[in-house]
Amino acid sequence: MASYPDYNPSYFYNGISQAQFNEYNNSTTTPLRNRCIQNSYAPGSTFKMVTAVAALNEEKVDISERIYDSGTYWVEGMDRPYRCWLYTDYGYGHRDLNVIGAIEKSCNVYFYTVGSRTGINLIDKYASYFGLGHKTGVELTNETSGTLAAPDLVKKNEGRNWSEADTIIAAIGQSYNDFSPVQMAKYTSMLANGGYNIDLSIVKSVILSNGTQVSKQEINDFVKKKLNLSNDNVENIEIDPMYINAVQEGMRRVTDDEGGTASRIFDGFPIEVGGKTGSAEAGTDKYGNDITNAWFTGFAPFDDPEIAVVVMVENGGHGYYTAEVAKELIETYFGMNVASITEDMSAALEVESFR
Repeated sequence: MASYPDYNPSYFYNGISQAQFNEYNNSTTTPLRNRCIQNSYAPGSTFKMVTAVAALNEEKVDISERIYDSGTYWVEGMDRPYRCWLYTDYGYGHRDLNVIGAIEKSCNVYFYTVGSRTGINLIDKYASYFGLGHKTGVELTNETSGTLAAPDLVKKNEGRNWSEADTIIAAIGQSYNDFSPVQMAKYTSMLANGGYNIDLSIVKSVILSNGTQVSKQEINDFVKKKLNLSNDNVENIEIDPMYINAVQEGMRRVTDDEGGTASRIFDGFPIEVGGKTGSAEAGTDKYGNDITNAWFTGFAPFDDPEIAVVVMVENGGHGYYTAEVAKELIETYFGMNVASITEDMSAALEVESFR
């Protein structure tokens, strides 16, 4: 986990000066804030795999069904249509796409359509299963739970009833949807492993001074008590492997097929990657300019995943740009951008008591 802007930890070693602390604490870039776990952001199109899995597994659409994207999508009662990003940029739609092609090309109209069929309650059910809108329980303080778009939020915050327009916007990762990068990493890992739940942790093991290893259950109980975590009653869902495979294939084409939204970044890359770009609207800045956060989420190698990577850049524009960062992280993990890798084994074992 890396969060930028960052700070110099050596300043805290012998007690940071008040002047330096004030500089950090009052900075508009909030360098003391761990954006990976403390901030939450609209996921944009990186959420579309949730909608895809929910629609497929609940039989609201099948893998082979093609939905026509003319570029626009009309909702009853609206005086103008919602648009696919392609129509906004170029004036035409993606035409006929199945779920694999819709993920590859990030087609809004496809996900407006299947999102409307599926409904917000089922979309939220699957998003919760993937860990979105809930604390992961990582062993760090001040983790955000994020927010899942839901009818009660619209009623509470806006004083109106939920509508189809709300559903289709939530289905493409906007509305009240806000998740932390670490939640998105868990979600991506679950997509990569076939849809099975995982426990996210930065603690590999705890060894007592007498050499015995503390059980994982005891560690979990300690962390929950220390961080005052409650058990989220998330329903377990059995997802048909056929549907997860289809979603994964769409993610592979994002990076590997000519029409994929990150294909130029990964062109010629020796490791096959499953990925998804996202560009999420995040309001306006103090000058009235639109803010668009950029996401890329992915896993590698595609056929036998070892690593999930999430990159989010505040006001980064298009997820295409964050894909470059993700590629470098994958290269580093697999030792592709260094001549040799050596490990310093000289450090002495440090044992701390566990209470």
